[in-house]
Amino acid sequence: MRRPLALAAAAALLCAGCSTADAGSRDKPAAASPSLSAGSSPGSGSAVRAAVAALREDSARFRQEFELEGEGQVYRLTITGAFDFGADKGHLAVELPGGAIDHSDQVFANDRIYISGVQGIGEDAWGAMPRGKAEAHYLLRAPLNDPEHVLRQVAAMREISREGEENVQGVRAVRYRGILDHETVTLRMATEVRMRVDEARDTLGSDVPVFADAWVDGRGRLVQARLSVNMSGMGVTLTMGLSDIGKRVRVTVPRAADTVPVTEVGGILNG
Repeated sequence: MRRPLALAAAAALLCAGCSTADAGSRDKPAAASPSLSAGSSPGSGSAVRAAVAALREDSARFRQEFELEGEGQVYRLTITGAFDFGADKGHLAVELPGGAIDHSDQVFANDRIYISGVQGIGEDAWGAMPRGKAEAHYLLRAPLNDPEHVLRQVAAMREISREGEENVQGVRAVRYRGILDHETVTLRMATEVRMRVDEARDTLGSDVPVFADAWVDGRGRLVQARLSVNMSGMGVTLTMGLSDIGKRVRVTVPRAADTVPVTEVGGILNG
């Protein structure tokens, strides 16, 4: 089986496996640094929300690493790019080493997303669709890899605790941990995928246990975020590192003559 097909099958299996998860399989919060106190507090939530709000008015380079682990194998997909969140524009590249389709470029501008490598529209053409119409087709993936979607989910963390200080992205930062509720996890999910997660929640009798971590540096900047779920022997983790905060982002929008309107884009590279 080719690598992307194995990854897609494993992602589907994870959602199906939700129905057999039990409380004993849930991820446990990381231990706090022995030199710093940990515990849930309103101040922790305020620090995370303030850091996210500031970034959504700024710009940054980012690197996302999506890992799916199951049946003794780990599949990895990498997304790198830069985004001006305040101006709602940016660009990214998706890499899936060894995949039948191993690379895709995406450009965000003018409230649209331009996608390279869309099947059926020509090798040199870009698919174009309204940004608000994109949907997520896998658990913990953003619609068409939109990094701002991840920020929205991180800002909605609840039951947040301070877990200590760590060195990440070359700086010292406080790590905060919380959980995501069902509405946040299924935000902008495609209907069929949300139905699977709904079924998992009903079987569990509680929300699917998705944890969120946010690292905030001494200047109040979000420098790293992570979403994770681990159940029934399978796990999904999305880690987004942020750097060059405030640096200007240049975006080249494809020419209208090189674009083709699309209403839906599938495939593991596209979320």
